[in-house]
Amino acid sequence: MPENFFTKAQEVRFRSLKPLIIVKNGAEYTITCQKKLTRDISKGYIVLQTDISAILDLISGRSMYAFSDELKEGFITINGGHRVGVSGKVISSGGEIRAIKHFNSLNIRLSHQIIGCADPVMRSITSEQKALHTMIISPPACGKTTLLRDIIRQLSNDGQTVAIVDERSEVAGCVFGVPQNDVGIRTDVLDGCKKAEGMLMLLRSMSPKVIAVDEIGKNEDVHAIEDIINAGVTIICTVHGKSIEDIKKKPVLRELIEKGIFKRFIVLKKPGEIEGIYTDNYERCVAYAAST
Repeated sequence: MPENFFTKAQEVRFRSLKPLIIVKNGAEYTITCQKKLTRDISKGYIVLQTDISAILDLISGRSMYAFSDELKEGFITINGGHRVGVSGKVISSGGEIRAIKHFNSLNIRLSHQIIGCADPVMRSITSEQKALHTMIISPPACGKTTLLRDIIRQLSNDGQTVAIVDERSEVAGCVFGVPQNDVGIRTDVLDGCKKAEGMLMLLRSMSPKVIAVDEIGKNEDVHAIEDIINAGVTIICTVHGKSIEDIKKKPVLRELIEKGIFKRFIVLKKPGEIEGIYTDNYERCVAYAAST
């Protein structure tokens, strides 16, 4: 197997009694029992239940209890900012998930921080050294979180105090509260907190100039964003979608857009590819057009 194969791999999936699957650039690969790489999944190594147990012991330092709160959300974040999703038997009580046990599959999502990937957009989303309210629109797996992370890093290093609500530990990739990804020298992270609640907590406690949040979409998120903007703080967020028009079809988000709250929209079409940056009048930014 090539030494650099995992450099751009996105996921490694272990399912009990099923072939090992590695996802890279949208394609599936597997490893045979002879440790050879192949696209023929039927020839892949069959994952045993003991393999899943051994992996969990390894990533938790043989202390799954230490990760019990994260596991209730269905994942563990490990050193390097990589996220390990889990599935198995859910234990619930009173309508709330208390624990997950008898794990039957793991999905290791490999974190790939791309320093400088936000270079083409920074000129368009700032004015007089101040960040503009910005929404990143992207289909799944097209790099919106990676782009958001580098925007945060650059704003922070350029002198702006930034606060992140990292509900799923995907932006900063915290392990025991310590960011594993470089999110800048003036960035504070609220890890594992619900977005709406976290935004208001940071507004009250950390005096940020910018609040960043990944994947908004609920009514309470919208209300929190309005409070943030009324307080004079810049919001930078991401949403799932294909275009500005697609987002306007979603009742929860349409009001935010029609009020003209967001001054910039970054639209991603393919992994790592920026389709365009638009103003609140939905016109392509001249600064971005010039840079490309």
